[in-house]
Amino acid sequence: MRNLLISALLCGAALAQSPAPRETTFENSPAIALSNDKLEVTVTVVGASFARLALRDDAGAPNPLWEPARMARELGRPSEFSSGTGHFVCVDGFGAASAEERAAGLPFHGEAHQQRYAITRSAREDRSSVLTLEATLPIVQEKFTRTIRVVDGENVVYVDSRLESLLGFDRPINWAEHATVGSPFLAPGDTVVDVSGSLSMVRPYEQVKMGDLERRLISAHEFAWPLAPGLDGTRVDVRQTPLQPHFLDHLTTLVDPSLKYGFVTALNTATHRLVGYLFRRAEFPWVQYWGYYPPTGKLARGLEFSTQPFDVSRRDVLSTPPLFAAPVYRWLPAKSAIQARFLIFYTRTPVGMRKVDSVRLENGSLIIEDRAAHQVVTLPASLGL
Repeated sequence: MRNLLISALLCGAALAQSPAPRETTFENSPAIALSNDKLEVTVTVVGASFARLALRDDAGAPNPLWEPARMARELGRPSEFSSGTGHFVCVDGFGAASAEERAAGLPFHGEAHQQRYAITRSAREDRSSVLTLEATLPIVQEKFTRTIRVVDGENVVYVDSRLESLLGFDRPINWAEHATVGSPFLAPGDTVVDVSGSLSMVRPYEQVKMGDLERRLISAHEFAWPLAPGLDGTRVDVRQTPLQPHFLDHLTTLVDPSLKYGFVTALNTATHRLVGYLFRRAEFPWVQYWGYYPPTGKLARGLEFSTQPFDVSRRDVLSTPPLFAAPVYRWLPAKSAIQARFLIFYTRTPVGMRKVDSVRLENGSLIIEDRAAHQVVTLPASLGL
């Protein structure tokens, strides 16, 4: 009887640490928070965006994800919630629509990030908190479903997505996970971004100056990650956040074709916090880097893993020769569905950790390595990828 009582008390304590998803708000918009004893993630009902990440024992630390409404408010500008916040999904569409699509009402970055989602599951299951959201995309006639799970004792968020066609023909689709980090987590000289990258290219552009922002990379130039060709003749390490922000960068990187899984991470070496993503390369072979570094210090940087190199219209994707002979879209079969799965992780790092060379899954653990510093972070990841 005594052992049964102890087991019941321990079970109750675990449940208290990891409750079922709860209703909350983000920028006065309805949201759902999932948490365990390690972290909490806030997901908006409009857009199903990942709006906030927090370590449970470090609640006062800044959110690593981009918060455009907060930044505008801090600058004394109009501030309101936008579904394009933090990490939002771009499906079916990544970038501008064609003129005809715009006339038909298709928004920039597709419909999924603007829909109000129905919550079809919000529960405590086994050792996990689970949330499922679902929305119909009326213009492209697709149904998008996202299931988010956090497991007790883990610094990992598991994300499963399903895109279903409601139409009777096969078609190519555009899909990007528009993950974005922002200030103050994104700090000049302190925050570095690492990618399982290989061949890269600067996005073509015409204007070098745009207001108080400047391009610093050579338009349409190809290079090997991470040293990009600078307009001043130097090589720019695009891992780094510029020390004197007044730049606008835009480039794409092909995930190393030899890898099964791709990764992208952002590490603040001053606060020793790391946020990152692990995803299947077959589903998302590209990482687009959009670096917005204004003199105001309200910085944003995209860690956008996607089906295509750049955020351009479906017509442009299909009419342009494939970059580096790599895939640039996925097929969505008639009256069928495709799926995608990725992991989000957020954790403290050792003081000496300066970069991420490798993120891999081994024996139920996520292993993050800085080889030069001989630093390794090992996180339980029981559900894998």
